[in-house]
Amino acid sequence: MKLDNNVAVVTGAGSGIGRQIALTLARQGARVAIADIDMDGASETVEQIRQDRGREAMAVHMDVTNEAEVTESMDAVAKRFGRIDTLVSNAGIQIVHPIQDFPYAQFQKLMDIHVGGAFLTTKAAVKHMYPQGSGSLIYMGSVHSHEASPLKSAYVAAKHAILGLARVMAKEGAEHGVRSNVICPGFVKTPLVEKQIPEQAHDLGISEEEVVNRVMLGDTVDQTFTTVQDVADVAAFLAGFETNALTGQSIIVSHGWCMK
Repeated sequence: MKLDNNVAVVTGAGSGIGRQIALTLARQGARVAIADIDMDGASETVEQIRQDRGREAMAVHMDVTNEAEVTESMDAVAKRFGRIDTLVSNAGIQIVHPIQDFPYAQFQKLMDIHVGGAFLTTKAAVKHMYPQGSGSLIYMGSVHSHEASPLKSAYVAAKHAILGLARVMAKEGAEHGVRSNVICPGFVKTPLVEKQIPEQAHDLGISEEEVVNRVMLGDTVDQTFTTVQDVADVAAFLAGFETNALTGQSIIVSHGWCMK
């Protein structure tokens, strides 16, 4: 298989998109570390991988805002599996407010998880990738890495920052054989997105149906949510792509909502 002997670390893989990415990488031959603060969810993902294909997987507790824990957990994965080939920096949260009502502490929390987490996991992963002369850094961006939406000042700022980090890493990593790319999904109907629907309906003064059909899917070509499998398939493709022909790029998975 394309990812045989590939060792992948997926953050936020105890549920949602991260879980589907982990399952998909494992199905293509990878050994996967499920990194999350929700150890029950992480253990469930590991069990699903083992039952699905009998692949080797492990769960590690990783608060992506804690540098010592990130480094320790990444080192534990490398010790267990012998190497690290792929990092999928996926852990994230969503908080929406009009900016005049946005508590700065919540802005900082979101930035710490998305941007700080991407930085710290990258720093810990390349320590193992650079000496082996290969690796793939995959960041979870968003259409909001390119486009803005009301109420999402923190999220849009974070996703733009991740795009910048990935492009820096494409340049820094090239001499070490390490590629760096960003997946930019449109709206994926996960619990994170479902939570936004009533929040945005309240803040925008419209119905939940209008939030879905006009705000979330209004600019797609087919009024369809992106699926977790759509995103996971792109992650597997990027993990297995072996040259710098594809680095520093953002791959937009959005049913045509955003075309770049």
